Amino acid sequence: MHNVAKVVQDRVSHHNARTTCVHIDQPINTISANKDFSQVAVAGRNVFRIFSIEDDDFVEKLNLRVGKNLNLNFSTADVTWNPVEDNILASAATNGAVVIWDLNKPSRSKQEIIFNEHKRSVNKVCFHSTEHNLLLSGSQDGLMHMFDLRRKGVTFTYSGASGYVRDVLFNPHHYFQFAAAYENGNIQLWDYRRSDRWDRQFTAHLGPISALDWHPEERHWIASAGRDKAIKVWDLQLSKPNQMHTIQTIASVARIKWRPQRKHQIASCALLVDFSINIWDVRRPYIPFAAFGEHRDVVTGIVWKNDPHVFLSGSKDNSLYQHVFRDATRPADKANPIGMDINVRGDISHASSDKLLASGKSSNSNRLTSFFQRRPDKGEQFTTVNSSLLVFGNQDENYTLDWFVESAKRYLLTGKPLAELCDHNATVALDLKRYQVAQTWSMLKHLYCTSCTTPAQTRTLSVLANLGESLKTTDTDRLKQTLENIHLPDNRATKTNGRDAHGGPGDNSAGTSEDDSDIDTSELENLTNIASGLTNQQPEDFFGDIEVEHGAFDIEGTRTTLDNQFEDWVLPSEAFHPRHEIVDRCISPDHIHDSPSSANDSEFSSSAHHTALESAKDDNVKLVPHMHQFQAWEFTSLVCDMLNFYAEQGDVQMTVSVLVMLGDKIRSHIDEEKQEQWFMGYLELLARFSLWNTSTEIIKLSNHSAVGALNQQSTTMHTNCNKCGKRLSRAGWLCNRCKMLTNTCSICHLPVKGLYVWCQGCSHGGHLQHIQEWLTKSQECPTGCGHLCEYS
Repeated sequence: MHNVAKVVQDRVSHHNARTTCVHIDQPINTISANKDFSQVAVAGRNVFRIFSIEDDDFVEKLNLRVGKNLNLNFSTADVTWNPVEDNILASAATNGAVVIWDLNKPSRSKQEIIFNEHKRSVNKVCFHSTEHNLLLSGSQDGLMHMFDLRRKGVTFTYSGASGYVRDVLFNPHHYFQFAAAYENGNIQLWDYRRSDRWDRQFTAHLGPISALDWHPEERHWIASAGRDKAIKVWDLQLSKPNQMHTIQTIASVARIKWRPQRKHQIASCALLVDFSINIWDVRRPYIPFAAFGEHRDVVTGIVWKNDPHVFLSGSKDNSLYQHVFRDATRPADKANPIGMDINVRGDISHASSDKLLASGKSSNSNRLTSFFQRRPDKGEQFTTVNSSLLVFGNQDENYTLDWFVESAKRYLLTGKPLAELCDHNATVALDLKRYQVAQTWSMLKHLYCTSCTTPAQTRTLSVLANLGESLKTTDTDRLKQTLENIHLPDNRATKTNGRDAHGGPGDNSAGTSEDDSDIDTSELENLTNIASGLTNQQPEDFFGDIEVEHGAFDIEGTRTTLDNQFEDWVLPSEAFHPRHEIVDRCISPDHIHDSPSSANDSEFSSSAHHTALESAKDDNVKLVPHMHQFQAWEFTSLVCDMLNFYAEQGDVQMTVSVLVMLGDKIRSHIDEEKQEQWFMGYLELLARFSLWNTSTEIIKLSNHSAVGALNQQSTTMHTNCNKCGKRLSRAGWLCNRCKMLTNTCSICHLPVKGLYVWCQGCSHGGHLQHIQEWLTKSQECPTGCGHLCEYS
């Protein structure tokens, strides 16, 4: 009979009611309806009105905010209607007053009684469900008062010692019981006949609790909502409350109300961010069963009209709405019925709704059979949704990421010279058959670790080294005489120390001794080559389009080239002397003081170079410089392009590894935001593979402020009190709630403020020094529990 009446009422109510609203001048803080839901009270900071619901329209009947003295007693935080007498209301004021209103009072002001027992703002007022003269209030002063309207005073005062009281609510199934919600996340159950202590207490949320609601049908069910973005359903039948269901929301929850005649459905509204009203089914808590999005600001009150299809709501957008379920949106109908994902190992999972399979296999016979079957309502369809999940394992090694894990474990980014790091990482890449990456590591080694010099620089260094050796072993006077014998071009008219190059009045060559004139032939030929602009012609040191053999030299081609490039240069008039093979000397670091560390270091010098230039200036010998000046190769931009290429290909491991290893050589050429994106992407991949040690090393070597701060976040470990379970926030040895000492030493019985050692078998412990001294005497627990303690 009950099910038949339910179906009839659903059909009649569903088709008769309609969605309507009324706009008020001020924001609404709370709403409340009378017992037959024909009137609704709307209250706020600057509004307090009574509306009548007639033909699904709101008609204003009374404005209670009237009179000459409009004080804070009219600023309402909560309002409730007497469950028995329609003319009695109670309101909670922001100044701590609890006001009783009588709508039948003949005067213009309807205030009947004002209670000023609370010292701070009152958050909640509630009438007893059957004893209509009892009124309960909860305030931010941490107290709860039980008012008796017949005595016009306070009969009981309750103190939960848990902070602000956010909500109080009488149990409709238990005459003497009420529940209280607190700022610290606790719920207390009280017998109102006993005001000294609560009956039961448990921690329900991680933050402040904003609302409570007893289930209208289940005697032991109570729902709670808080700022931790959760709605929880508790079963209080057992001694320890059982958390039956949990609904995670996108924002902090402000109000909750069970839907009448629907056991598993509850309505909620958010405190911030979300402006819609969601109807949840606790059996499918991941998506709302229905949603109403008419409001444009946060919803502050929800009241069901003893009808599962119609309810009222008030909001900060100054509107009062009547909602009908046929106008609701169904988020589940818009959800994607098919899902697919791939994990880091290459396995693919595919999920699809069974409705898709059923619709594809439907036939006329099935439709005929279903005509005689009872169609389930939307609530049953919502909770009986089934899906199929298929997982396809990856069998192809080419699509696995084993190379990523191995590279992350084996790569070396610091601790050795750059060349060794590049060689090691190239070897790792070759072992994993990543040939392009291995080649990149080898190229980086040659770019940054090899002293690259141009051919002209190599020839010049060789000649200057020979000259430096000659200057060291030859007397200065003998060198001058040798330079005098070098025949310079006639048209250049170059003189040395005031004497003509071909001899003149000052020629003293005849006065030289045999020792002075006995000059080594190899040295003379060497200096002749320098003066004529020729250098070492060894094939292995000559890099050009033409290689000169030992016995031939293209004089005309050389003369043409010099005339085109240097018009004022003239070759020597004398013939070329036969030259023996010049043994090229290795250029040691002693001869080149500023040897380049990379190809970017384009400037270098040697002591021999400066000595030769100074000697040539002193003797007025004009040396022909080398003809080609090559600029250093600037390859930094190519390395940056390489890093961007690997990042675009998805290989952020290579990008970050090179970035960390090169450090300041490349970091200044890349935008910091892009570097942060690369680091964050690589760290996310490392976290998916649980490579925590590698992730920590990358963060430490990143040298980036935003990335380096990751190790300083989310690394705090909090301990809980071993007496009440509350988190220890300020000190690790004193609980702020129960005021009890935690982690006391089992030997000296004093709190341990430093290192604490305990036995994992019996959980007893104490100061490290005390425990060590105790273990030298006995292996049994110092508390006398009889356990043989073991400390690792």
